[in-house]
Amino acid sequence: MDAVVELLQSLVNVFWSLLGVVVALVKVILPWLPLLAWLAYWSLAVNWQKATRILWKGGFIGVLLMMFVTVLVWGAVAPPVEGTHSLFGLAVSNYAGKFIYVTMLTCITLLCGSVQMSGTFGSLVDFSNEDATDDPSHAVSAH
Repeated sequence: MDAVVELLQSLVNVFWSLLGVVVALVKVILPWLPLLAWLAYWSLAVNWQKATRILWKGGFIGVLLMMFVTVLVWGAVAPPVEGTHSLFGLAVSNYAGKFIYVTMLTCITLLCGSVQMSGTFGSLVDFSNEDATDDPSHAVSAH
């Protein structure tokens, strides 16, 4: 009977240890969750075959304008508490820091597209039926 009690105590200890590991993992991952969601969206949810065609036809101007507006609005709405950003030990002003952050996010976005287009994700990213529905020859027209 003592062996059964000892086994149950060991199982309870294993459960609490696993719960502690899960809590520690959540504490580590939680601050990075927005960036992980950003990576997942731009890597798996965007059809980069279409997006690159649009960017090459002049869509990059819209992206640059959106970056500029994002820096202006973000810098006005949320200035740093100390007045400067600390990036790699450098004190950077508000708008320069926001410009660096927005540029980094844009570069990460474009890297996600290049990874998707290289075929690294394989069958995780399949937009074949989306291409079939965008074909104008299959469009129903009411005359």
